[in-house]
Amino acid sequence: MGSPQDDRFRRLVHDHSSAIGNYIRRRLYPLTPADLDDLVEETLLVVWRRLDSVPDEAELPWMIGVARNVLRNARRSQYRRTNFESTLPRAPNDPSAEDLVIADVSVRDALAALNDDDREVLMLNAWDGLDTHALGICLSITTNAAAVRLSRAQARFREHFAAAQVL
Repeated sequence: MGSPQDDRFRRLVHDHSSAIGNYIRRRLYPLTPADLDDLVEETLLVVWRRLDSVPDEAELPWMIGVARNVLRNARRSQYRRTNFESTLPRAPNDPSAEDLVIADVSVRDALAALNDDDREVLMLNAWDGLDTHALGICLSITTNAAAVRLSRAQARFREHFAAAQVL
């Protein structure tokens, strides 16, 4: 039997690694699917190093916040690498067949019209199931600020969605 820290880490991995993987997979672009395992592993490594910082009452939101930062760092590295290695413009990635079948064109257009911060707070709420308290922890802001951000992002989404429906 391992130490209490080892046991807690095993439980965190067991309970939350699939949610972390899903979070990263949905936001992987412009990285490749081959990067997914490395990003999840790096996230779990940070969780292991900072295990004493993981709040008992908000493990998943805290871990998603770590994954969010790991993903941002990976994107910055990819951006620098792409600029360094290539002067040719990258070919756009076409959405997968699954994305085309599942996602309604109006919803996709409305999401694409939002800025990154609005899109992120909506996806954290709708796809990852984070309420305003959990959003606050994940984004390192107060619950009240998270509620305001979510409300404003929802209003902007509704505007863009209504405009897409008219077209």
